[in-house]
Amino acid sequence: MSHFKTLLIFGAPGSGKGTQGRTLGTIPGFYHCACGDVFRGLDPQSKIGREFLKYSSKGKLVPDEITVKLWVNWIDLVVESGQFKPQRDFLILDGIPRNIAQAKLMEKYIDVKHIFHLSCPDRDKLVARLKSRALKENRLDDAHEEIIRSRLATYDEESKPMLKYYGKALRHDLDATMTPVEVLYQILGAVLEK
Repeated sequence: MSHFKTLLIFGAPGSGKGTQGRTLGTIPGFYHCACGDVFRGLDPQSKIGREFLKYSSKGKLVPDEITVKLWVNWIDLVVESGQFKPQRDFLILDGIPRNIAQAKLMEKYIDVKHIFHLSCPDRDKLVARLKSRALKENRLDDAHEEIIRSRLATYDEESKPMLKYYGKALRHDLDATMTPVEVLYQILGAVLEK
């Protein structure tokens, strides 16, 4: 496995990471990989699937080593199937790496070219956005304000320190309250600039 040229889409829950990743993934030259898709695509009967279920069924976070191992297996499959062509495509990651430990484990696989930080300091806007999404997409994890606030606190504690870890040279801070098209325009502009 070589180093994949990678774009990280980064931000708090509700900031629009998935929207941007899915949209970019429809454009030739980009392949979107969301950590949630990797988990949902697991065979629960496989060894690694059973290992994942051991944690997720109890509501626990899957350990970093297992998460990265799952991701590596998934990427191997999509390269093998031809869905992701690393020699041509940018790999767009959303939801992984989730913390500095995962970022370190993934260094031998990814060559991060850009980090797009979708920033929304107004947490009430994020809460409202997540509640709205819960109704539209029947996502129970986004329906209760207490759970949402807990997820935002986890993001601040675990994920946000990665911005310092990767440094400012690769980072593009984007206002997550812009329209999705405006955010996409800024992302594409940054990628095409280099």
